[in-house]
Amino acid sequence: MTTAGVFDELVGQDEARRVLGAAARGTGMTHAWLFTGPPGSGRSTAAVAFAAALQCPDGGCGECHACRTALGGTHPDVTRVIPEGLSLGVDQVRSLILDASRAPTSGRWQVLIIEDADRLTEAAANALLKAVEEPPERTVFLLCAPSTNPAEVSVTIRSRCRVMGLRQPPPGAIADLLVARDGLDRREAELFAAAAQGHVGRARRLATDAEARAKRHDVLQIPRRLTGLGACFTAAVELIEAAEAEASGTYTDQSATEREALETALGKGGTGKGASRAARGASAALKELEKRQKTRDTRAQRDSLDRALVDLAAFYRDALAAGFGARVDPIHPDMADTTRAAASRLSAESLLRRIDAILDCRKAIEANVRPRIAVEAMMLSLWRA
Repeated sequence: MTTAGVFDELVGQDEARRVLGAAARGTGMTHAWLFTGPPGSGRSTAAVAFAAALQCPDGGCGECHACRTALGGTHPDVTRVIPEGLSLGVDQVRSLILDASRAPTSGRWQVLIIEDADRLTEAAANALLKAVEEPPERTVFLLCAPSTNPAEVSVTIRSRCRVMGLRQPPPGAIADLLVARDGLDRREAELFAAAAQGHVGRARRLATDAEARAKRHDVLQIPRRLTGLGACFTAAVELIEAAEAEASGTYTDQSATEREALETALGKGGTGKGASRAARGASAALKELEKRQKTRDTRAQRDSLDRALVDLAAFYRDALAAGFGARVDPIHPDMADTTRAAASRLSAESLLRRIDAILDCRKAIEANVRPRIAVEAMMLSLWRA
């Protein structure tokens, strides 16, 4: 039986599908894998699909109970960890390793998937390294990271993993998926695939979420709005507030559920001798939960803002390409008239300075500069360049 089923959504990754399919059947299998590739290339999609193939008696049919539960996140022997904050700490990693060291309950393997493994703290990475060096017999570690750069994944962890490099999917392959899975018109699918810049999840969101499309439209209007000093500060505030608004709803329901579950576990509303002592303990636990949730919300805000900055940089890239008459496909084909107008008005040097300003802003935010300060500085640079 073919393994195409579980790998159907691994877009534009023929080599990865071949290697992972063979490994699921026992050829080239090892206990630790590192999936690398740019954002949107499908690192986590590949890891989850591989986990399903490993549990499937037929190597990944996509139809059996093992495949469906692994892909759906309910398989008892597949643990998927998505760091919610800015880092993944040692205590959580040790707990995960302990769970992963147990024998499979119903599947063929115990599979531990760690997304964004580049967010592991140094202590957490050391704990994981020890487990990867001495793995239990039926445990598989699947790590996901942007690259094998030592700044993102330690050299020792990387040396003990088989690296599965993924590439940025071509827009045509993403458009094919949007047409086949989401029923989009071909022209719309190609527009969203191009705008997503190789990010499958982003393309799907643009295709299905009107608010995401509206936000992108607002971002792409920024170059025309920077007419003076006041306009720069206004644009900066609006961009930050839009990112905060988009992120605020990401975890609202989850945060409320987490708080309610913790309060119930701590005996909310209890009476009796131990009630006051329990209340003091509950207060500390709730503060710790709120701290974790705040960190998670901060990460969501930064991710939302970064998507906007990438869209803005692509606008100036399109203008630069139009100015040179380069035979490259635009990232924002629906803005072709505007980018051509910008190219006729601005020199290539000026456009490059604007792109540099946006890249500097992204680096500053990544280095923990306050987003509002970084974005205000960027807007001023865009206006003056």
